[in-house]
Order: sequence, then structure tokens, then C-alpha cells
Amino acid sequence: MKCNKESLELYAVTDRHWLNGRKLSEVVKESLDGGVTFVQLREKDLDDETFLEEAKELKKLCKEYRVPFVINDNVEIAIKMDADGVHVGQSDMEAGDVRAKLGPDKIIGVSAQTVEQAIMAEKRGADYLGVGAVFPTGSKSDANEISIEALRDICNAVSIPVIAIGGITHENVAALEGSGISGIAVISAIYSKPDIRQAAQDLKNITNSIIK
Repeated sequence: MKCNKESLELYAVTDRHWLNGRKLSEVVKESLDGGVTFVQLREKDLDDETFLEEAKELKKLCKEYRVPFVINDNVEIAIKMDADGVHVGQSDMEAGDVRAKLGPDKIIGVSAQTVEQAIMAEKRGADYLGVGAVFPTGSKSDANEISIEALRDICNAVSIPVIAIGGITHENVAALEGSGISGIAVISAIYSKPDIRQAAQDLKNITNSIIK
């Protein structure tokens, strides 16, 4: 499955911190019912075997909804369970090396904070960029914030789609209007809410209106 601008509109990143005893597949299904268009499995503390089982379950679910499913950072797991692709940060494997491992048909997303990083990632085969943190965020302790102007500059510098990430909520997402993004990536704006489906639906409606 390839990604295009439409599939990046509402990009959900998983976080088991918000599960409250529920299964990850259950809460992801609710977010897909609410209109999530892309899913990234992000696991920092699971052993490989559990991670792999979870990844297979989510891949099957995303396939039913025809939504791309990528793995955060872990290229080996992505290959092993045949995910649609992988998202890597600047300190992880470089996009060209990831492409060599994954092959031509998989999706590669790369985190970028500067125009230089963005251009380099595109040159080396990235399909989309995740740019942020655009607002203060609690989910990534080492995330540096970037300005909306810097986000706009990155969008103008590359021809691949750019999604904004970091601290995005229903209340502040409208500030990204006119920046040139194709969509937004969120964690708690969906998964921390009591009604996940409704939270996803509301966020998608706002995002849709600002990127048109």
C-alpha cells in the first residue's frame, strides 16, 4: 500500500500509556471508525516477540480499513511482519539505507526539523516527512519545538507530503492553516479521550477544513 496526501490527513501514532486495561487493537479500531487515515505503531518498551504479535494484529486491522500501517523505528520488525513501511527519526537508520533494506514498494517516513534535513530525506527516498514538534509535547521528552514559519519553509522546499507532529490538539490545530501540510500526526489528541471515535472524527473535520 502506498501513501498519498489523502492518506496522511489524520495520522495516528499508538501509545499504550492511554490503554487503561484495554487492548491496543480495540482502541485503534475505534480511531479508524472515527476516520484515521494512517496508523503508526510506536513501541519503546515491548520485547520483539510481543511487538511482532501486536504489529501483525494491527496490520490485519488496518488492511480491513485500507489504511497504511507503518512501524516506528524498528526496520527489522517491519521487514519480518511485512508492514506497509517504517518511520525513522534523524538518529535512526538513514532513509537511503532503509530503502535498500525495505525495497522500492514500501513507505518510508522520516522526521525532519530543518529544510536541509527535509531535502536530504527526500533525495534519499523518503515518501513523506514528519515535522515537529510544532507545539509543546509530553509524549517525547527530547522533542525540540519548531516554528510554524520553519514548518512552512520545509513544506515549500520539498515535493513530498509533510505532516505536522507534536502537541497538536483540537484547540490549536487551526493555527497550522496555510502552512502547506498534508495532514497531522497525533497521539493523545485521539487516544487519551474517553470517546476515541468522536475525537478522531472531530479532529479529521477540522484538519480537512484547514488543509483544503
